[in-house]
Amino acid sequence: LKDQFDNLDKHTQWGIDFLEKYAKFVKERIEIEQNYAKQLRNLVKKYCPKRSPKDEEPRFTSCIAFFNILNELNDYAGQREVVAEEMGHRVYGELMRYSHDLKTERKMHLQEGRKAQQYLDMCWKQMDNSKKKFERECREAEKAQQSYERLDNDTNATKADVEKAKQQLNLRTHMADENKNEYAAQLQTFNGEQHKHYYIVIPQIYKQLQEMDERRTVKLSECYKGFADSERKVIPIISKCLEGMILAAKSVDEHRDSQLVIDCFKSGFEPPGDFPFEDYSQNIYRTISDGTISTPKQEGMRIDSKTTVGKAKGKLWLFGKKPKGPALEDFSHLPPEQRRKKLQQRIDELNRELQKETDQKDALIKMKDVYEKNPQMGDPGSLQPKLTETMSNMDRLRMEIHKNEAWLSEVEGKVAARSDRRHSSDINHLVTQGRESPEGSYTDDANQEVRGPAQQHAHSNEFDDEFEDDDPLPAIGHCKAIYPFDGHNEGTLAMKEGEILYIIEEDKGDGWTRARRHNGEEGYVPTSYIDVTLEKNSKGA
Repeated sequence: LKDQFDNLDKHTQWGIDFLEKYAKFVKERIEIEQNYAKQLRNLVKKYCPKRSPKDEEPRFTSCIAFFNILNELNDYAGQREVVAEEMGHRVYGELMRYSHDLKTERKMHLQEGRKAQQYLDMCWKQMDNSKKKFERECREAEKAQQSYERLDNDTNATKADVEKAKQQLNLRTHMADENKNEYAAQLQTFNGEQHKHYYIVIPQIYKQLQEMDERRTVKLSECYKGFADSERKVIPIISKCLEGMILAAKSVDEHRDSQLVIDCFKSGFEPPGDFPFEDYSQNIYRTISDGTISTPKQEGMRIDSKTTVGKAKGKLWLFGKKPKGPALEDFSHLPPEQRRKKLQQRIDELNRELQKETDQKDALIKMKDVYEKNPQMGDPGSLQPKLTETMSNMDRLRMEIHKNEAWLSEVEGKVAARSDRRHSSDINHLVTQGRESPEGSYTDDANQEVRGPAQQHAHSNEFDDEFEDDDPLPAIGHCKAIYPFDGHNEGTLAMKEGEILYIIEEDKGDGWTRARRHNGEEGYVPTSYIDVTLEKNSKGA
């Protein structure tokens, strides 16, 4: 390749262009990853619930699973951003820096090659000039030789002319000899430089260009690998995100969601009773035959159809409309079951507020003791107004709790009495089911609203009431374990990474949070090990 300098120039330029082309490809891939991550985050933001103080946290397992999937998708978008950042730093940035260095090195090698070629061309010109000068002097010497011989053979020529021609011949011959020596020296110099050019200088430059091109190829190979490694590094985390989505899908419990719907809309009202048969033909039979035995008409058995229908319309059923009107303080406008739940939630909130006020009172008392022992730290009297206000708030909260507990006891007493009455009426209905009146029909007390089919419902309500009475502490939120925790110490709760737990008591400042598993197991876990999401108006499962 000693004579392929121009082709090597083109090849090295093509190599740099190809490097920059791949860098452009990586840049566009980075932009795609960034846009993809941005669109994923916008999608998650769009479908995440917009929470306000009045909105309740989602309780259905399908909703919780969907929100967990959104969180995992948000983490997945973060990993796409990590891929883009890694490609930008490790591949694109490295390619641009190396391309700049490569251009500088290539320019330097090509300049050295052109200088060597220019020097060889200069030596060739010097040798060629000495050659042409030697050739010209030889022709002049031949002319002087011919002129001398002509004058020497001419008998008419004077001796002076012959002598002059001889001197001219000697001069030309001497100059030809000098040019010959100069031409020989220039030729020897050129041959030496040419050998040095083609066997030492140019091979060395070509070797440097070859090494440069091979380094470019190696750099491309490393960038190809780095391009793939940027993606491979985040695959374990992406796999965890996908596993989290699968776990969220498996956590959907259709029976629990159905039970939540039942608990949410259960009113506690009893279904309407059977309408009695009103016999308007008794007077007709009495007119035809006074001896006909007929069932006496009982006023107590008559039920006004309008009143009954009105009562039925006023009751809240599963898919009925919610009652309109202002909300009362004791929630008496709600059905019994809903009223009981609302009162229980309010009592739980008041107990939490009372606990906060109690903690604040204890802190103020401790601070007052410190001020009394160390007057330079503060005035104990300045804490008295705040302490008085806290005590007043505690008294007010205790009164509110007592009042709501009274309402709750009233509701629970009514529900239990209704369940007992319904149970006894079901038994009476089953016992008298085989008896008939003389007219072929059976009527019972008009005040009885529910018959045999409601027995199973009554038992379920009794079971629900007993279950609610024995409920553990209500959940105030839920959390997700960020790190695993062994929980060897007494009172702690072991957890696995990614496990979902209920929060039943917030961190009081000691770095521990009280949590509960789905199976009811409770204990304390480190607050820094979990991602807590507090809920409002939510009750533990």
